[in-house]
Amino acid sequence: MAYEASHRFAHISARKVRPMADLIRGKLADEALDLLRYQPQRGARLLEKVIRSALANAEDRRAGNISRLRVVDVRVDGGPMWKRIRPHARGMADVIKRRLSHIHVTLE
Repeated sequence: MAYEASHRFAHISARKVRPMADLIRGKLADEALDLLRYQPQRGARLLEKVIRSALANAEDRRAGNISRLRVVDVRVDGGPMWKRIRPHARGMADVIKRRLSHIHVTLE
């Protein structure tokens, strides 16, 4: 049975989180948490929280053996963008895109 958790509208670009998602895909959940704990990136902290949430969902649904759960799917999708305008030279303007992302983790 699959146990899922997601963090929607995370205040980080999906591009910054995807390398950590590739690092933990296919690993055991405990091993993935150990790997993420020593990564210096902020995206690793967010992924860590989502994996802990998925483990808590498995425990809540009375999963048989939580230590054998494997990360089968990690998706980091782009969310909506906040668009801000920044003044630029000669009366022009630049658009600043504050990117959000959706982080989905599935354990099985």
